Amino acid sequence: MTTDQDARDVAAVSDEQDPLANADDTQLWLERTGKRQYVGRSSRGGEVRIGSLGDPDSFTPGELLKIALGGCTGLSSDAALARRLGDDVPVTIRVGGLSHPTEDRYPALAEVLEVDLSALDDASRDRLLTVVHRAVAEHCTVGRTLEHGATTTLTVTGER
Repeated sequence: MTTDQDARDVAAVSDEQDPLANADDTQLWLERTGKRQYVGRSSRGGEVRIGSLGDPDSFTPGELLKIALGGCTGLSSDAALARRLGDDVPVTIRVGGLSHPTEDRYPALAEVLEVDLSALDDASRDRLLTVVHRAVAEHCTVGRTLEHGATTTLTVTGER
């Protein structure tokens, strides 16, 4: 929920740039495909099926939030991991977090980055862990957004 000041700040930004702008002019949209089912699309050809818990072959919005966080962590740490462990280093990032039972929000999300560091000596391991944590802290846009909060706005076509 935005405050009046947040709305004024967003409106000021909106005057300067398109509020729906994305990097590289990528267009993002969702299309309804059935009852409580959507497909998210990008102008680059990407698609993701979105539905309710239990719908086959789809993700819930909360699952996508968690996957976005883990994906951002992976992309932010990938160069450091590949540089020290090889381009074909296997990495798995597990993500989770339960929603609050009455508030319809996730009070906490967790990630576990699984990578075999056994080939590194203690000093190299510690340096790599420092670099990975710093890279994620400085460059994971999704994580930084969640930590610092972001305003959201919704306009329904035809709204006055």
